Amino acid sequence: MGFFMQALDTTIVNTALPSIARSLHAAPLALQSIVVAYTLTMALLTPASGWLADRFGTRCVYAVSISLFVIGSLACASAHTLDQLVLARVLQGVGGSMLLPIGRLAVLRAVSGEAYVSALAMISVAGQVGPILGPTLGGWFVESFSWHWIFLINVPIGALSLYAVQRYLPNDTIHDAPPFDFVGCGLLSMCMVSFSLALDSPVETHRGAVSAALFALAAASAFAYIPYARHKRNPLFHLALFSEPNFSVGLIGNLLCRIGSSAVPFLLPLLMQLELGYSPLHSGLMMLPIAIAGTISKRWIAGLVKRHGYDMFLLVNTALVGASIVAFAAFSPSLPLVVEIAILAVFGTCNSMQFAAMNSVTLKGLSIKDAGSGNSLFSMVQMLAIGLGVSIGGSLVQLFQGPFSTSTGFKLSFVCMGVVTLLSGVVFRRLDAAPRSPAPAGAGTRGA
Repeated sequence: MGFFMQALDTTIVNTALPSIARSLHAAPLALQSIVVAYTLTMALLTPASGWLADRFGTRCVYAVSISLFVIGSLACASAHTLDQLVLARVLQGVGGSMLLPIGRLAVLRAVSGEAYVSALAMISVAGQVGPILGPTLGGWFVESFSWHWIFLINVPIGALSLYAVQRYLPNDTIHDAPPFDFVGCGLLSMCMVSFSLALDSPVETHRGAVSAALFALAAASAFAYIPYARHKRNPLFHLALFSEPNFSVGLIGNLLCRIGSSAVPFLLPLLMQLELGYSPLHSGLMMLPIAIAGTISKRWIAGLVKRHGYDMFLLVNTALVGASIVAFAAFSPSLPLVVEIAILAVFGTCNSMQFAAMNSVTLKGLSIKDAGSGNSLFSMVQMLAIGLGVSIGGSLVQLFQGPFSTSTGFKLSFVCMGVVTLLSGVVFRRLDAAPRSPAPAGAGTRGA
């Protein structure tokens, strides 16, 4: 239920953005901040989830995370201004940051090694259902009730989840848990926040000096972490992680690819409702081909990687993902519906396989000792990329609609985000020749 709630909330908001903007008297593109605030908060707090579970117990921490998520959802539904909604999304992100990693940890501690993969796959089905129901449910709530219900739906789900936590999860506190690296987490958090804020409003030229200062702060924080981690006994992330070449290449490739593809769920509903005249429900239904095609294609990845290898597969599939993002620029009132659905399905298919392959090739070379730390860093990069994709995509639309129309702004933004995705293919060319063995579909990390 925790997996479902988190996955549902990630996708249900996008189709309601125009309605929320009208209600709060804000520009639709200004609502990128509510997505960025949520994903960035999750990225910042994900590394602490494992330590919190060790220190205070899985049951206690999971109950707190669900409670914070529900309280944040109620605060979102009660917001009367954009600033209030952003603060509520931060609170919601605090709870959401622990739902997935602690959920996986609870399964790992409760199920034997042989059955772990099967148990996690069964539970993860709920996470796959969320993106399928999210856009359609969000559109239906907006049309039939109000946008507030996209957040209120979390209340009954959260209540049932809390009952299940008290009924089933053990109180498995580890009293001798190692101390958490607050300094290292602070340095990396400062880096991510500064970098995200620097990219938040590039269209405002008078903020050039502020953006430059934020970029400098982000770089200084990142470079300061290197000597700190080298001399720290138990740093947040060991520098030895980057001695595994495929981890470094996969991390950078993931960041670039996900920046491009993460802009799509944010920009497409806005394009469909603001420019194509679709209703919220119609735009939500149009997102179904992406989710359904992505779910079906997950079973193909192992055979394709086994036949062609990670390097060749990622090179070709990255090109298809980038090309399909560029193809969204062709969406217009005159484009046949069947063509739109076909482009959406191609994107969903290739994007889903891309995530599975990137997850696997990035983490599979890590030792058992480094796997947990590498997975946490990888999860941070995933969430950071989602926030950057939304921020950059929304800013590009604002930049291009100045000299051109809003419609042209969307088209050019899709082209730019597709090119960013294509650039990740250049990064993946540096992968070491990987063994041609089946790729685990999720590789133990969040897929989409």
